[in-house]
Amino acid sequence: MIQRIRGFRDILPAESGLWQYIERTAAGLFTDFGFKQIRIPLMERTELFARSIGEDTDIVEKEMYTLTDRGGDQITLRPEATASVVRAYLQNKLYATEPVQKVYTIGPMFRRERPQKGRYRQFYQINVEVLGSASALVDAQLIVMLMRLMARLEVKDVSVHLNSLGCPECRPAYRKALLAYIDGRAEVLCSDCRRRQQNNPLRVLDCKVPDCRDAMAQAPAMRDHLCDDCQAHFEACCTMLQRQDVPFEIDNRLVRGLDYYTRTTFEIQTSALGAQSAVAGGGRYDGLMAALGGPALPATGFAIGLDRLVEIVAQSVPGVADRHQRLPDLYVAALGDASQQQAYLWLCQLADEGIWAEMDFEDRSLKSQMKRADRLGAPWTLILGERELAEGRLVLRNMQTKQQQPVSLDTVVPELLGHLKA
Repeated sequence: MIQRIRGFRDILPAESGLWQYIERTAAGLFTDFGFKQIRIPLMERTELFARSIGEDTDIVEKEMYTLTDRGGDQITLRPEATASVVRAYLQNKLYATEPVQKVYTIGPMFRRERPQKGRYRQFYQINVEVLGSASALVDAQLIVMLMRLMARLEVKDVSVHLNSLGCPECRPAYRKALLAYIDGRAEVLCSDCRRRQQNNPLRVLDCKVPDCRDAMAQAPAMRDHLCDDCQAHFEACCTMLQRQDVPFEIDNRLVRGLDYYTRTTFEIQTSALGAQSAVAGGGRYDGLMAALGGPALPATGFAIGLDRLVEIVAQSVPGVADRHQRLPDLYVAALGDASQQQAYLWLCQLADEGIWAEMDFEDRSLKSQMKRADRLGAPWTLILGERELAEGRLVLRNMQTKQQQPVSLDTVVPELLGHLKA
C-alpha cells in the first residue's frame, strides 16, 4: 500500500471541523478590522524567495522544494507567504489605485525540515499584511488583532514580546557593536552562529543553543542604538498598546535576520503546550518592496502557525473539537428500493433548506440503520418502508427520548423543517 510522504500528514474529517472553526474566527476578525482575502499561488519563481528570504539562509539553502519545469524555469513550492503577497501587490500595481492594502491569506507552505512533533514539511499559516503604510499605529493594530484572536479562541497564558530592529541609518552602528561583542566570544559559539557571524550577526541573538544563549546574554541591545525617528516609532507603538491595556515584554533577543526588516518586530508566545513557545510572529519589512524591484514602500505583517494554533486550542478548550464538528440533523432509515428512492429526493430537498440529512444506500436492516444513526449522532430518525409508504404515514423518532410521532407522506419536508428548525 502506498504511504503518504514523510513529513506530510492527513487532516481527517474528525479534525477538520476545528480547523474550519479557527479559520472562520480569524477571517471574521480580520474582516471586522477591514482586511480582505488575497489568494496567492502555491508555486513561484525560485528567484522570488532567494531574493526575499536571502540566499544564505537555511530555508533557501536546504529547505525549499525546488524543481526545473519543462520550460527550464526554476520554480519553488512557497516556503512562506509574505514574498508572494508583496509580489502580487507589485505585479498588479495595487499601490496605484489604493496605496494602502490590508490583506490576509490562509493556506499551506512547504519546507523540507526534519519532521518532528508539531513540525511538518507541509504546514499551514495564516498571514496578515498591511502594504503601503509606515504608521506605528498599524503595528500596534496588528498586535491587538492577534490578542483579540487568541481571546476569541479562548487561548490562555498569552504574552506579547516586542522589539525594534532600527533602520538602515541606525543599524550599521549597532551591527558594529554587536560584531565586536561576538568576536570576543566566537570560540564558545556553535558552528551555525560562527557562520552567521559575518553574514547575519543578528541571527546569533536568536540561537536556541544554551551555550550561545549564555554567551549572548549581555549583548548590546538594538534599542540603545536607535535613531530619533526609530525611537519615536517604537515609543508610539508601545504607548498605543499601553492605552489599549495590552501587556507586553520588551525582548532584546527578538530579531529578524534580513536587512529589509525594520523597526517593530513582535511575537505572540504561549505556554499552553508546556514550554513557552511562539504561535505567531511578525514585524515591519519596509525594505522588501525595493528588494524585489518595486517602489520603496513600507509594509508590516504577521504569520500564525495554524498547525500549532489548532493544537493549542484543542488542548486549551476541552471538547472544542467535538463542539465544532457538525452532526447530521436527521437520519432517514429507508427500507426497500421505493423507500430509498423517495428518501433520496427528500435528502436533496432538505439540503436546499440547510438541513443535513443522512441515509444508508446499501439496503441494510432497520436495526443496523438505527445503530448507524446513533453513531452519527443524529438527533432525529425518519423511518419508512413499504408499509409506511402504503399507509402514507411515516415515523419520526427522537433519538434521545425515544418518543415517536407520525409524519404525513404528503407533507414530509414541511413537517420535518418545522421540527428541525424549531
